[in-house]
Amino acid sequence: MAAVLKGFVKTKMFALLLLLAILTTTIAILSEGRFIEISNIRSILDSMAIISFLTVGAAMLLISGNLDLSMGTVGTAAAMMFAYCMRDLAWHWAPALIITMAAAAVIGAINAILVNYARFPAFIATLGMASVAEGLSYTFSNGAQIPVRDPFISWIGTGRIGDVFPIAIVLMLLAFVVSGVILKKTKFGRHMYLVGGNPHATRLSGINPKKVSFILFINSSLMGAIAGILLSARISVATSTGIKERQFFGLTAAILGGIAFGGGTGGMSGAFVGVLLFSAFSNGMVQLRIESFWNQVIYGLLLLVALMFDYVSNRKSMRA
Repeated sequence: MAAVLKGFVKTKMFALLLLLAILTTTIAILSEGRFIEISNIRSILDSMAIISFLTVGAAMLLISGNLDLSMGTVGTAAAMMFAYCMRDLAWHWAPALIITMAAAAVIGAINAILVNYARFPAFIATLGMASVAEGLSYTFSNGAQIPVRDPFISWIGTGRIGDVFPIAIVLMLLAFVVSGVILKKTKFGRHMYLVGGNPHATRLSGINPKKVSFILFINSSLMGAIAGILLSARISVATSTGIKERQFFGLTAAILGGIAFGGGTGGMSGAFVGVLLFSAFSNGMVQLRIESFWNQVIYGLLLLVALMFDYVSNRKSMRA
């Protein structure tokens, strides 16, 4: 037992949990207890859901050695398309959702084609598609908001089990569990780690890195679309800004959770703690009454800190 505990203390997970405990305690003290009130904890849980889907998509792609900078704008465009189909075309939510998710999958496939066949760097290809998705958002809305009034969709966004546990959190946990099982228990998950760790050796072993990349870019766009639609379900309206401002939130949370920026290492348990850290930190800024215009500055610094720790960790691993 002592040996197991000693081994756990040396893991990234212990460091993450310790950081979360320190952060929570510090903010709770500085906010005079407001941070740990039940109502605020519920608020943190609510905010976690949207970031979590962005994190799951970003984390799986990062593990394979790629990244997607279009998730936020794809999610925004998906929400606008979903709302447009229901209001302007008078579709039921089910076909509207299917068509919207199919469109998001197409964008993910285009990203994969640009990266794997046109040989564009991932950040250039996905940044270009982000501009395309942003244009689509304005095309569907003409710059205006589109209301989302379907009772079932509103229930998904704001409903609670027993008036306590948010439906969105159930979906979030399901996404983390399914992704974690895929990573740890399936052949495809092992292929993801191999592709991220050494793409050249992967090809020699008979694994097709392009196939893995295609699936993960599509998954990334789908996760972005779910996040965007979930936000519109929560606030009952789709906007042309949507989750665009949260473009890097999932990436930051994934790296904070120990997903290596260079690929090949990390897992969903760490990514989940990364989401907790990010959400607690974001909520803490509100509780400490930090001016909102500082948010983007602090988020950017947080991403830089996460990348710095990832770089230092990788250097230590290489030396070892």
